[in-house]
Amino acid sequence: MNTGRIMAIFEKDLKEFTRNAMLFTTILLPIILAFMYSRMGGGEEALPAMLVYLIVGVAFSAILCSGIMTMMAEENEKNTLRGLMQSPASMLDILAGKSLVVVLMTAVSLIISFLIMDVAFEWSIASIGGLILLALFFLNVGIAVGLTVDSVATTSVYLLPIMFIFGFTPMIETVVPDSDHFIRRLTDYLPLYQNISLHGEETTVPLLILLAWTLVSFLYVTWAFRKRMSDEVK
Repeated sequence: MNTGRIMAIFEKDLKEFTRNAMLFTTILLPIILAFMYSRMGGGEEALPAMLVYLIVGVAFSAILCSGIMTMMAEENEKNTLRGLMQSPASMLDILAGKSLVVVLMTAVSLIISFLIMDVAFEWSIASIGGLILLALFFLNVGIAVGLTVDSVATTSVYLLPIMFIFGFTPMIETVVPDSDHFIRRLTDYLPLYQNISLHGEETTVPLLILLAWTLVSFLYVTWAFRKRMSDEVK
């Protein structure tokens, strides 16, 4: 990878991100939710980890995953991805540059949200590692979908299930209150719940499950990458 080319792509896409109203307003979604939940941990009572990670899930799905997915889909729709691939920049340079944009925007949104909610619980090495794995999972899924779709409109078909299943996971408890229900048992293995578990006594099993999800997402993005490369060659 070439650092200069990556930064050039980063600067170009950062300007496009801030000018795109649909993308830029996604930064506000976690912040708005943070305002809504900010009073729930008043006084000395700590804000529940589940609410904190709900904000994380919303940020990762609505900004990180959606942002990279939309940017890649725009390249496909405008048929500019072929031009980028024929430029001196490699596909890895392109993906790295675009990923830096959405990672930065997601980090800004989360930092503001955490300040609003006054998140006070300690971040262990395991929980930080879990956040990194979770971010990689959402980033890989977004890249893979963005590479396979041919238009921005099509991304909504994929984005909504991704957001509701992986981003809004804790909300399932309000829809299915019975903890013994098979849906609730299945959701216990979803990535976001592993991050919540890392704030308890468990560390090894949640990290292994998160690692498995991340590896699956890497396989998904590898398949999408090869498919797009073969399509461009044709």
